[in-house]
Amino acid sequence: MNRRDGSILRIPTAKIFEPLLQPARYKGAHGGRGSAKSWFFSGCAVERCVQYPGTRIVCVREVQRSLKESVKRTIEDNIRESDLGSMFGVQNDQILTPGGGVIVFQGMQDHTAESIKSLEGFDVAYVEEAQTLTGRSLEMLRPTIRRPGSELWFGWNPRNATDPVDELLRGHAIPKDAIVVKTSYRDNPWFPPELEIERQHDYKHNPQRYAHIWEGEYEPQAIGAIWDRATINRNRRDRAPEMTRVLIGVDPSISSKPGSDECGIVAGGLGTDKRGYVLGDYSMSGTPMEWASRAIDAYDLHEADAIVAEVNQGGEMVANTIRSVRPGIRIIEVRATRGKHVRAEPISALYGLDRISHVGSFPELEAQMCLITAEGYDGEGSPDRCDAMVWLFAELFPRMTQRERPANRPMPARANNHYNPHRMGR
Repeated sequence: MNRRDGSILRIPTAKIFEPLLQPARYKGAHGGRGSAKSWFFSGCAVERCVQYPGTRIVCVREVQRSLKESVKRTIEDNIRESDLGSMFGVQNDQILTPGGGVIVFQGMQDHTAESIKSLEGFDVAYVEEAQTLTGRSLEMLRPTIRRPGSELWFGWNPRNATDPVDELLRGHAIPKDAIVVKTSYRDNPWFPPELEIERQHDYKHNPQRYAHIWEGEYEPQAIGAIWDRATINRNRRDRAPEMTRVLIGVDPSISSKPGSDECGIVAGGLGTDKRGYVLGDYSMSGTPMEWASRAIDAYDLHEADAIVAEVNQGGEMVANTIRSVRPGIRIIEVRATRGKHVRAEPISALYGLDRISHVGSFPELEAQMCLITAEGYDGEGSPDRCDAMVWLFAELFPRMTQRERPANRPMPARANNHYNPHRMGR
């Protein structure tokens, strides 16, 4: 295609993606880390905007809390490396394109059946991390992008064959006008040496998830796992009901040294329907002060009633660290007396009874859950995210998990403090 200065614009494209350069209603690229999926689609977005002035593109994720989580930075890099800065107007929340077009960035979970109509005039919808897209979101998006010649682009690292995007583009009824390619780091001629170091590390130290992370295979599930992906998917929800109680589970990490365990930080609650809901996963690696601040941020955002914190490793230090950031915050201290898998089994039973749902998708948490067996944890390190989740639901379902509540620990009422799921984008 010709640029305004008469030269030819041609953003470098790996050979594996060449079929996707042809017009098609649906274009998909699935594969593991380092396969350049995002870079390819970002380059396509830039090229299309130059070739067809006035083009309108929406880049969507299932959940987008901030633009830092979007592909905006990658598109900006493509513009800069192609020396096209004079043709685009990069703004805080959007990118203006030649001929009065625009590239915008949105979260599908923020849309309703009415608000999605605002995208009817767009030419392209590019879905990032499409493995997290819910069936509801996919059903809303497909008929909305309806202009003549409009396209839907999907980039994803597969989790399960039952994920909506996999059922659409890899299932038994693939749309007639669809082009789908599988890619990996091997197909990326610009695969950086820094990522090669990370790949080799995971190959050696994280073999259970290597095939998923780097080869783009479905996420693993341990033989005899007490959770299964079918159950998790069956109970997944797009929205949470009104909450009667919300807790933040914390499984602390005492060390912040490289290679040390993460601090598990998970938000969950009890709905007015008497069911449990996982509302957010904010787990991280960092110093005690850093994870304490993250836990309090989650507490505030979810309007939680208390933080449930395991104190086996840090004892009083755990509560003292949290209170040094927020004095007076309510902390429920719990201490493990049984193995992780033993504590987890009653919670997995609640999933089997359809008593707990995930509001959205939490890949890292769900990966840990599906590696816990009756014999222990079949993954590397410690399942800190899962532990945090188990602690909070043990507190929310004390009878079903056979926990005794001390007489001096009453169940707090949650009056006039309703959880608003839209605040978190979940």
